[in-house]
Amino acid sequence: MDRITKSLLGEFVLENCLELLPEDKAFEHFCGYLLTSNHFSDDFSTDDISVGAGGDCGIDCIAIIVNGCLVTEPEEVNDLAEGNSYVDAAFIFVQAERSSSFEASKIGHFGFGVKDFFSATPSITQNDKVKLACRVANEIFSLSSRFRKGNPQCYLYYATTGRWSEDKDLCARRDAARRDLESLNIFKGVQFECIGADKIQELYQQSKNAVSREILFVTRAVLPELPGVEQAYLGVLPATEFLKLVENENQEIMNAIFYDNVRHWQEWNPVNTGMKETLEDACQRQYFPLLNNGVTVVARQIIPTGNRFVVEDYQVVNGCQTSYVLHETRSMLSEDVFVPVRLIATQDPEIRNAIIKSTNRQTQVTDDQLFALSDFPKKLEAYFPSFRGRKLLHYERRSRQYSTTQGIEKVRVVDMRTLIRAFASIFLEQPHRTTRNYKTLLKSTGNEIFNRDHLLEPYYVAAYAHYRLEFLFRNQVLPAELKPARYHLLLAFRLLVSSDRLPPLNSRALGRKCEVLMEALWDEQRFKTLFEEAADRVREVAAGNLHRDNIRTEPFTDSLLHLLRPTPRATEQVDSGHA
Repeated sequence: MDRITKSLLGEFVLENCLELLPEDKAFEHFCGYLLTSNHFSDDFSTDDISVGAGGDCGIDCIAIIVNGCLVTEPEEVNDLAEGNSYVDAAFIFVQAERSSSFEASKIGHFGFGVKDFFSATPSITQNDKVKLACRVANEIFSLSSRFRKGNPQCYLYYATTGRWSEDKDLCARRDAARRDLESLNIFKGVQFECIGADKIQELYQQSKNAVSREILFVTRAVLPELPGVEQAYLGVLPATEFLKLVENENQEIMNAIFYDNVRHWQEWNPVNTGMKETLEDACQRQYFPLLNNGVTVVARQIIPTGNRFVVEDYQVVNGCQTSYVLHETRSMLSEDVFVPVRLIATQDPEIRNAIIKSTNRQTQVTDDQLFALSDFPKKLEAYFPSFRGRKLLHYERRSRQYSTTQGIEKVRVVDMRTLIRAFASIFLEQPHRTTRNYKTLLKSTGNEIFNRDHLLEPYYVAAYAHYRLEFLFRNQVLPAELKPARYHLLLAFRLLVSSDRLPPLNSRALGRKCEVLMEALWDEQRFKTLFEEAADRVREVAAGNLHRDNIRTEPFTDSLLHLLRPTPRATEQVDSGHA
């Protein structure tokens, strides 16, 4: 391994606390992260895609993306299909070798393993992680009637630390493997790319940089100078030019740039369907800029050179629906379709927040939702780092917010998806909803979650408990077989510390309970003991069946609560005794 790649791998290992992994396994995680990030712009844990071990079919990482989301459970596929009314999927397979050479035999073995993965009766032994990925794939193909945008895409990456030179024999073996997969007739397209050290280094630098795009912005007006705003423009962009801002190089939508948008994609509701019908009508589509409210893009920096604009570290804060409709109808867009655009450069968070609020004042968004998805995360972002040293966490309000910040361990960065799941498990006592009904859980923001009256302490507790639990899994203190029950383990931990029912989430009494939970989590020995006991209780309820289909159900949650919480009668007797 060359010195540069080795150095980048070492930096990745430290940031992700993977020091206990041998170098070959760490390299698998490293390549899996970089190559998946090429298709999926949000942060994720490499543990969710790593399958390399015995029975891995010659595959080191498997990432499955459905409707722009990284999916690890079959139930999530159904949830997304029901919510979006379609399934748009991509499969990413990675094999990573530290070797400085590319081998035809390994290319062939990798290709055969991927083909066998999609077989109705696989001939190669599969470990549990590969089997789970197969279940996700089977769920996707069972919903083939919803492949509105065509069959799934399939990407294969064989990465080494060598230099890819388009060797004739190696190319022939790679192309044969690609044709074998194409012959299955289940993919819209199959790409097989061999990745060398130069590409790995390039991808790593990309992963560290904020999103940056160059557009041709001809029809525009400059707004007068405004305090706190470096630049501001009003204009129209050709739809094909606008798509450069919202799609990656693979023509996939970049979910991360809509992080500050209070309403995500609302599926084919009447408004979005009307937009689509306008774009489909050859006579009407030219009037699109008159019929559409437009898109607001807020960037950290804009670098204009003539009509060419480089837009860096930006968010689409209003216009998510327009962006998705244009993405979904890209095949029918012509040069006469224009999009109204407001392009603003500011580094002032207050101005950014004001723009988000003012541009999202439609009737579908309540004040509580606006607060939940703009103001509340801002409070968490400031609150989490108020704890220092080993108690420190960071709340990621914008995707990859801390990617360019040196000295921050990625394992201490908590995103919204993780926080909502952990909070719902511990404080709403609903761990079964974290995967099967996550989208429904997300809709409760502003009410049960991220409520303006809620204390901040329970969110820190939820985040830190999740961080501590992942530490135990990463260091193999808890076995991987318990991972399907991770959210039930969080609930069990809290019940072991405090089994009685929680007071209101805005009460001082809850603040005092959170202090007790924090002390338990900060104690280097006690948190391990409590989670080990939580694992024993989960095993007791599971009665030997730790399969996710058994664990992630409401009856399992009820059984765990019954085991760990005193009965109402017993509680009443204790209370009357104190009286």
